[in-house]
Amino acid sequence: MGEAVIPVQGRIVERAYTPEERAVLGAAISVLCPTMFDTYLNGNAVWHNVLAAVWCYKLGGYQVLKKWLSYRERLILGRVLMPEEVGYFAKVVRRIVARLNMAE
Repeated sequence: MGEAVIPVQGRIVERAYTPEERAVLGAAISVLCPTMFDTYLNGNAVWHNVLAAVWCYKLGGYQVLKKWLSYRERLILGRVLMPEEVGYFAKVVRRIVARLNMAE
């Protein structure tokens, strides 16, 4: 039997929208969360502007995005993320956004 995987935490930075982001989003900002997260897996992999409601979304008691990323740390995975995995994370974010929109 293999050893237990103990996920480590990447760096998560919660922040408000910058003036530039506010300008680009325009009126759409009124329906978005007041803050978002910049999610750093490591020094090379970062996802900017993950909405707070999406980052905090739980399924089965687990915070989905945090859980997924925690098992993709290089020390645990034994390799860097593949481009397909980076794209998959973005797809998961979009799916959570769609799910949250369905609940409204």
